[in-house]
Amino acid sequence: MAYTEADVEAIKTKILHALEEVLDPELGIDIVNLGLVYEIRFDPETGNTEIDMTLTTMGCPLADLLTEQIYDTLKPLEEVQKVDVKLVWYPAWTVEKMSRYARIALGIK
Repeated sequence: MAYTEADVEAIKTKILHALEEVLDPELGIDIVNLGLVYEIRFDPETGNTEIDMTLTTMGCPLADLLTEQIYDTLKPLEEVQKVDVKLVWYPAWTVEKMSRYARIALGIK
């Protein structure tokens, strides 16, 4: 199927909203509001999707669990054919990357 630029942006927004279902089990906040998702790339020709994300700490033991949850969450999206999650460490995650909602929920000012 041929997608317009607007279609691709709408699909990326749909992917981002789906990722709000992936919760950090320690904090109970989704990875989008925690500011862990840095970039979403969707290839309209293949349906392949790459997600650049980080973790709150480099040694975070939740990397595999979160990645698995991402795959499971995006599987039902018909536009997405393949998902590749890339862990990136730059820029480093900071509390400032969290949404206002996440900071309030965690009691951070």
